[in-house]
Amino acid sequence: MSLTAIGAAIAAFTGIGAGIGIGIATAKAVDAVARQPEADGKIMKLLLLGCALAEATAIYGFVVSIMILFT
Repeated sequence: MSLTAIGAAIAAFTGIGAGIGIGIATAKAVDAVARQPEADGKIMKLLLLGCALAEATAIYGFVVSIMILFT
């Protein structure tokens, strides 16, 4: 196995971190809505923003791994 394949695999692991982060954020948002149902609008806006940023990180890692493999 070449070092580029190992590097690409490590870069692709950002998806794991993003998945864990989104799971924790969703759990905290559900907990916050359960405690204060009247604040669900603000909580959902922040949750979606955080999920978008976490997914962007995962996509960047995927793009970097593809670039490592094909260049």
